[in-house]
Amino acid sequence: MQQTNRAIDRVIEAIGVKNVLVNEPMSSHTSFHIGGPADAVVFVNNEEELARVLGIVAEEDAPHMLIGNGSNLLVSDEGYPGIAIKLAGEFEVIKQDEEDKTLVTIGAARLMSSTAAFLTERGLAGFEFASGIPGSIGGAVFMNAGAYGGEIKDVCESVRVLCRAEEQGESGRYEARTLSNEDMDFGYRHSAAEDMGMIIVSAKMRFTEDDPAAIAARVEELREKRNSKQPVNYPSAGSTFKRPVGGYAAALIEQSGLKGYRVGGAEVSTKHSGFVINIGGATCEDVLAVMRHVRETVLADSGILLEPEVRLINCSL
Repeated sequence: MQQTNRAIDRVIEAIGVKNVLVNEPMSSHTSFHIGGPADAVVFVNNEEELARVLGIVAEEDAPHMLIGNGSNLLVSDEGYPGIAIKLAGEFEVIKQDEEDKTLVTIGAARLMSSTAAFLTERGLAGFEFASGIPGSIGGAVFMNAGAYGGEIKDVCESVRVLCRAEEQGESGRYEARTLSNEDMDFGYRHSAAEDMGMIIVSAKMRFTEDDPAAIAARVEELREKRNSKQPVNYPSAGSTFKRPVGGYAAALIEQSGLKGYRVGGAEVSTKHSGFVINIGGATCEDVLAVMRHVRETVLADSGILLEPEVRLINCSL
């Protein structure tokens, strides 16, 4: 706690008090609307600020995490004993290459929905699958988000990251690197950034030219499909469990008769059993209790142990 307090004081001095929220409820920063207070939520607006903040927390050995739009997080009711770093400002910029119109650089804090709108307007196709995915580009690249047969790896050419410059013996200094699609080692809900603790700064993505009206029609078709099958009207963290080898989590959960299973304000959605939703006033413990029961029941019925896709912060199954 002492290291964290020192780090917070130094961060405030480095980037200004207006960018630091102390004892900030994480429920305000997650799509689940669940989570107690973080010691601080820090907003960084450019690479220089991000590198300075990361350097400070490294030097002070203060617990910290990077959060995007919070669309894949379940945070403990006790909160997060550390500093949550959130990208803003320049990290929300999206820019089309002036010479090669099919190449677009997208900041890590840019929302998927607004990215899709930008691309549709300019007649760039290939991102339709992601148009309805909640969250930001950084989080999507970090976990290789996907839907409807498409994944981020399909359109991502390169990724700019910040990582510790430990090879120079300076653990408090961060440096920028550019990784190719191959370097990112994309897999199912996985990337090298996750393995190596890298911070996604931006991504260059390649698209194809098409009629904006045709792209918009495909986006709308997928939106209607998503809305008809997923519980979009309730807070959640998206798919709760990863897809197991040789099957689907939602199908296994439904086969175990768990649709509608509820603890407190947390429920296995009756619309899509792959989602645990917050039907009102759910706590982290409510969600964890539902997840534990689902895992135990599915394991007993099928022999398959479901792994969480949602990131568990200061809590565990």
